[in-house]
Amino acid sequence: MDASVPQARHAVRDLLHRQGVPVSDDLVQGLLLIVSELVTNAVRHAALLSPVLAVEVAVGAEWVRVSVEDNHPYRPTALEADHGRTGGRGLLLVREIAREAGGVCDVEHTAGGGKVIWAALPLKPVRLP
Repeated sequence: MDASVPQARHAVRDLLHRQGVPVSDDLVQGLLLIVSELVTNAVRHAALLSPVLAVEVAVGAEWVRVSVEDNHPYRPTALEADHGRTGGRGLLLVREIAREAGGVCDVEHTAGGGKVIWAALPLKPVRLP
């Protein structure tokens, strides 16, 4: 695996810090894990058809969104975990991290025929009933 994953994690962490985004340590760790999983998937599964990927961080008043875009047309689905396999759980993990944080994630097609996989997490802690 090349340096894409650590570069993406470092860039996201630095951006959040430089911009003074009010994120808890837990939220930062969740975001970085999501970035790691999404970039790993893009490098492993899309690199042959899409050697370049884009990582974007968008910050709103109450949320932060990370997304990874590539030009590969395949739209992955989060399949049920096969306990006999060691891989293939990345999107399940992304969905679970987002859900636990009170956020959402999805996959969208781009106008150019590729895809964007994103997760948006709330900046304020979620109060459980």
